[in-house]
Amino acid sequence: MLQNFEDHPKTAANFVALSPISFLKRAALVYGARPALTTGHESRTWAEVSQRCRTFSAALQAMDIGLGDTVAVLLPNSAALFEAHFSVPLAGAVLNTINTRLEAETIAYILVHSDAKLLITDHSFAKLLKTAFDICPKIPVIAVSASGVPLPEFAQYDYETMVSGQAAPDYVLPQDEWQALALNYTSGTSGRPKGVIYHHRGAYLMAMSTIAAWSLPQNPTYLAVVPMFHCNGWNHPWAMAILGGHMIFSPDYAPETLLDLMETKAVTHFGAAPIVLQMIAECDAAKARHFSPPIQVMTAGAPPPPSVLERARALGFQVMQVYGLTETYGHIAQCLWNENWGDLPPAELAKKQAMQGVPFPMVEEIALIDRETKIHAPKDGKTIGEIAIRSNTVMKGYYKDKEATALAFEDGWFWSGDAAVQQDDGYLQIKDRLKDVIISGGENISSVEVEAVLHRHPAVGVASVVARYDAKWGEVPCAFVELRAGQTLTEDALIRFCRDHLAGFKVPKSVIFEPIPKTATGKIQKFQLRERVKQIFTPNV
Repeated sequence: MLQNFEDHPKTAANFVALSPISFLKRAALVYGARPALTTGHESRTWAEVSQRCRTFSAALQAMDIGLGDTVAVLLPNSAALFEAHFSVPLAGAVLNTINTRLEAETIAYILVHSDAKLLITDHSFAKLLKTAFDICPKIPVIAVSASGVPLPEFAQYDYETMVSGQAAPDYVLPQDEWQALALNYTSGTSGRPKGVIYHHRGAYLMAMSTIAAWSLPQNPTYLAVVPMFHCNGWNHPWAMAILGGHMIFSPDYAPETLLDLMETKAVTHFGAAPIVLQMIAECDAAKARHFSPPIQVMTAGAPPPPSVLERARALGFQVMQVYGLTETYGHIAQCLWNENWGDLPPAELAKKQAMQGVPFPMVEEIALIDRETKIHAPKDGKTIGEIAIRSNTVMKGYYKDKEATALAFEDGWFWSGDAAVQQDDGYLQIKDRLKDVIISGGENISSVEVEAVLHRHPAVGVASVVARYDAKWGEVPCAFVELRAGQTLTEDALIRFCRDHLAGFKVPKSVIFEPIPKTATGKIQKFQLRERVKQIFTPNV
């Protein structure tokens, strides 16, 4: 008789909930004396970071911040934001990193919608937050201040004081790896931004998978270019703890500054949106440089033009294109190097490297499916299907939005909204977006949101927004407008109006006043507008 193999329950000896918090505990033990981060002239070891995170976690718990409470953070890439990725979940709370490029109205919405009990920020956002708190109820604020600088008037607590105490309890991992870890808001591609819930298990697996997929070595030196409000910095802060990596924070993102840091700090890896990669590769300071050994670069967003990839290669950057969404913890596909590409001409090679590629190791399946017929697209490089995903790094769901969650998870898949083809070698290549989303410099812009603002102008009768080519940002919003009878309006005046109601990157860069094509039922024919944009703005790449 066969024994019952299932008659062996989980115990503390053979089952521990997966959590990226455990990476910091190990880093303090294994890499304690090694540098964990450098910002300006200040560096901290992994032992010091561990002590500060544990102390701050204890301080949060003393403020009655605990299991399931949202802690919002509005900070640039910095030591404090990096530490928050460990200290906040260590207290059992949920980390909500807010996009620092958002306008006050959206920040106020996120603070309310997320049920934030606490906000961590610094002086640079004082004016922005004052406006936000005029819109939403004020919550307690912890300020990250330079030595000797008084707290902003809206802050009650000083971050450095809180991390410098003696209370540093041992690490307590979550009992349930499905427990919420982070709450990241989308850019609002269908109206208001949605809150995407990450769990401890997914972040753990994403960090481990990134090491395997990117072939990360021990003790990498990582330049923190990717904003940590984007999918928690693509989960790279947690991955660096596994390897005893050294995080380098830049005072600004000028290409010359980044290149200097790459050289002086011996940077081995960084991630960046294609626009940042382009600015670095094309700046004057890049002409006299060539990094050897090559710096490993991960880029995600609209694929970089082949010309940019060629320049990056000449600079000594080894670039890997990846694909993902906020709902999938970031990248879930990679353009993995294929040995058959070695002899290709540079221009042809760059086209290959711009594909979205194959699934990451932790991804169970990526399929191209017709959502209506449920038919899977063949690997012919021609037939378009919607990218559908099954992975341990798919979100728990949208916060306080069961309807949107059910729709996203229909038929047991996460539906991306992106249309792609698959080559015969299995490599994915995005052809279009099923939603009218504009990706500008790595930021998603909702055409619906921009159109809503345009329609608020009293002279605007009908407005529609599509993407147009831009040499710097890849693509930017372009507005088509029909004026109300008897009204007059200039392009500059309408753009100024939009600046008063939108974040800067969402403001249309062009306004075209002409009749907007519609169907017999009054639906705007955006495909015609896209063709019109192509006629007016011809790419020069």
